[in-house]
Amino acid sequence: MAAKKIPQFTCTACGVDQLVWLGRCDACDHWGTIEPRARVADQQGGPVLLAALEEHDAKAQATGLTELDRVLGGGLMPGSVTLLAGEPGIGKSTLALQLLGSAHEGPVMLVAGEESAEQIAGRAKRLGIERSDLYCVPTRSLEVAIEAVLHHGAKTVVVDSVQTLGIASVPGSPGSVSQVREVTEQFVALAKRDRITVIILGHVTKDGSPGGPRTLEHLVDSVLLVEGDRVTPLRSVHALKHRFGPTGELGILSLGSTGLVDSPDAGSLVLSDRIGGPGSVLVPTVLGARARVVELQALVSSSGSSGRRLVTGFDSGRLNQILGICEQRLGLGLGSSDLYCSVAGGSRVVEPAADLGLALAIVGALTATPSAPRAAVIGELGLMGELRQVDHLEARIAEALRLGLGPIIVPRGLSKHENPAVRPVSSLSEAVNLLTMVNPGRQAQSA
Repeated sequence: MAAKKIPQFTCTACGVDQLVWLGRCDACDHWGTIEPRARVADQQGGPVLLAALEEHDAKAQATGLTELDRVLGGGLMPGSVTLLAGEPGIGKSTLALQLLGSAHEGPVMLVAGEESAEQIAGRAKRLGIERSDLYCVPTRSLEVAIEAVLHHGAKTVVVDSVQTLGIASVPGSPGSVSQVREVTEQFVALAKRDRITVIILGHVTKDGSPGGPRTLEHLVDSVLLVEGDRVTPLRSVHALKHRFGPTGELGILSLGSTGLVDSPDAGSLVLSDRIGGPGSVLVPTVLGARARVVELQALVSSSGSSGRRLVTGFDSGRLNQILGICEQRLGLGLGSSDLYCSVAGGSRVVEPAADLGLALAIVGALTATPSAPRAAVIGELGLMGELRQVDHLEARIAEALRLGLGPIIVPRGLSKHENPAVRPVSSLSEAVNLLTMVNPGRQAQSA
């Protein structure tokens, strides 16, 4: 049997490996992006008998932020590699510097490829970080960075950011697929060999996912995504991947002059900033074990031609499906109108339990009908316009009741709710009628 051929080239645009050189990548159709694949030395050695190994009594080290420890299952694990991703200006560098300041063991080091040492020193002073063993290495050379880590014996290292570092032996400029992958592999090997905690900062793509090749996420132990609106202080952190515990937990932080602080009661902040009115609906969402109330907003305006659809924080494909349901089951005409939908505060909602909330926001915006000021809605919409059950319904209801919301529109099911604020419905049209009845302004307008 012939030996399996090993890919010798890779595409710097999409990261797909190729057996031979090609002028155009057959995966992404980019021209001139095929380059020789970097050779990675085998650092694992021979086979090891697992029964002969002693278990490391490593414990997660608290980060100083309870909400972040909630996401990480207790804190950062020594010898782990964590990818911290988010949009520019969202607070990644501030959070990373705070993690260095709260690290249990020293020395600690910041590899800075984007800022000068003076800028970082000024930020550390504003955050109140005073450590005599905090080093900064302003460089874009991987070789210089690793040499500094080994020379000073750093126990926790932050790389800001992986897209700015490069290695001379690998083709391509810093930030290319081959460079990002090789830089990450080098830091992973360093972390596992010397039990150094490494935090790598990365960018995100247009759809909100971590930038760089997909292999980057496979190499690291944890992937944390920081989200939020740069105009407002609220930030959410959740784990897309975590080898040391479950994923899906949500941490809520607030960015201020002294850095990021715990802000577990985000629902109260949403209500304090809310104005309400037509096109505004409150929806209790769940991520992991955390229920959180968010505000969905919709705006409908007339257009001279075919309408545009602009959505922020919500899946555009799901939006088109909800629009189709509204048009067919409620008889609404939205084809020639511009529609803008967003999740207030820069959050992202990816669960179907928000279907009914977005549909009611669109209906309210189109008909200029405000919903009840403190109404909350929960439910997935079927194509027939029926309201379907969602998971963690009781947790969502409990969070809405804690904030004093009502009525709370939920899917009609087998479970009975004694609280009169909970109002079960079976369909989208029934939910629209219920909100019309509980809205005194709409009743007066109809009269």
